[in-house]
Amino acid sequence: MNPYVELSIGFARTGLTGFGGGPSTIPLIEYEVVKKYKWMTEEEFGDVLALANTLPGPIATKMAAYIGYKVKGSLGATVAILAHILPSIIALIGLLGVLYAYRHSPIVGGMVLGVTPVIGFMLAEMAYGFYKKGHKGLGLSKMIIFTVISFVTMQIIGLHPGILIAAFLLSAFFIARRKKKAAKTAEVIIERKEKSL
Repeated sequence: MNPYVELSIGFARTGLTGFGGGPSTIPLIEYEVVKKYKWMTEEEFGDVLALANTLPGPIATKMAAYIGYKVKGSLGATVAILAHILPSIIALIGLLGVLYAYRHSPIVGGMVLGVTPVIGFMLAEMAYGFYKKGHKGLGLSKMIIFTVISFVTMQIIGLHPGILIAAFLLSAFFIARRKKKAAKTAEVIIERKEKSL
C-alpha cells in the first residue's frame, strides 16, 4: 500500500478514536506506528515520545509530524498531521452542537463515564511500558528515585512538568557527556599502555 495512504489511514484512526485529549491518543498512535505499520520499534517510539514531550504544543500533533517525516519526509509530516487533525475537527464541528444540546442527558453522561475507564487503562498501559523501559535503561533503584522525585516535585511542590522534563534532559545530557569523556580518557590510557609495550 502507498505510504501516504497508510499515514492517512493510521493517523485518521488515531484522531477520530482518541477521546480525552493528547495523552489518551498515544497508545493508539503506538499501535498504528509500532504494531500495525511497523514504521518504528517500541524503543524508537519511546524515544520519539520523550522528545515530543520536551517540545511545546499538542503531543499527538508533534508525534504525527515526527512519524510522518520519518516515513516520507516533509510531505509525509504534512499528510500525517492533516490526517490526524482534520477528521476530528470535522467530527467535532458536527457533534458539538448535538452534544451541547443534550449535555444534561443521561445518555451523554453515560457515554463520558463509559469511555473514562478505557482511557485510564490505555494511559496505565503506556505508563507501565515506560516503567519497563526505565527499569531496563536505568535499573530499578534509579527508576524509583526518579519516580519519587517526579511525584514530589509535581504533586507536592506543584512544579510544572515541563520544568521537570527539562531538568531531567539536562541532567541526562551532562551525565552522557561525562561518561563519553571518561570512556575517551580510558581509551587514551589503553592506547598509551599498548604503545609502551
